[in-house]
Amino acid sequence: MFRLRFTTLVEAPLTVAFDVARALGRPWPVPLDEVLSVRPERDVYSARVGRGRITHRRQFSATGAGTLVDEQVDWETGLPGVVRGIVDRAVLRRRVERAMRSHLDGYAAAAAALARDVVQVVGAAIVDGDRVLVAQRSGGRYDGSWEFPGGKVEPGEPELAALVRECAEELGIAVAPEAFLGEVVLDGVVAGGAPGASTMRVWWARIGSGWPVAHEHAELRWVGADELDALDWIAADRPLLPAVRARLGRR
Repeated sequence: MFRLRFTTLVEAPLTVAFDVARALGRPWPVPLDEVLSVRPERDVYSARVGRGRITHRRQFSATGAGTLVDEQVDWETGLPGVVRGIVDRAVLRRRVERAMRSHLDGYAAAAAALARDVVQVVGAAIVDGDRVLVAQRSGGRYDGSWEFPGGKVEPGEPELAALVRECAEELGIAVAPEAFLGEVVLDGVVAGGAPGASTMRVWWARIGSGWPVAHEHAELRWVGADELDALDWIAADRPLLPAVRARLGRR
């Protein structure tokens, strides 16, 4: 079995990175069969090629700069031992690497282009000592539920600029984002986009100036790590609690 690994940073949210990767397929001369697919986290495809087999695995991870795509290509020629090694070193390894490099350049560009048409949501876990600020929704579908402050990114607006703007509008404060906490898929439609295409990306932040006032929420509350689970969270925010709790534990 022979193996090559590739890593690409895509300037797109998890959902876009995954969906574009699926749409473009793989750069191989034969179609591969789906073995596993967990959107937007990972997929595995495999197929027989002659007497051998090729297997292509992808893992998608959220980072502050976009989606990190880790890919692994395994192949087996099915040839006898000595011949197999010669064919791999002289032919196949270079072909696989060349095909993947060309494919990944086009893939990254396509994902980044599509991401510009998908409205994203950003949030801030604002920390003060060993407490984090939480906000209670007022009205609408999630009335009474708790969330981290934030909102939609405007077209062409950098995510962190949107985060600072939303906190100023909702809370009347200037925040300084300091660390990326995580990304959660939003199942519904955001700003008229495709269902399930948008995600919420959350940063840990500190207050640069001012003190929070609830301009748009029913209530604001500072809570410790042991109080987080007791709140009635909006579904999109709850998966981020372990990362927030870990951050508070390091304070």
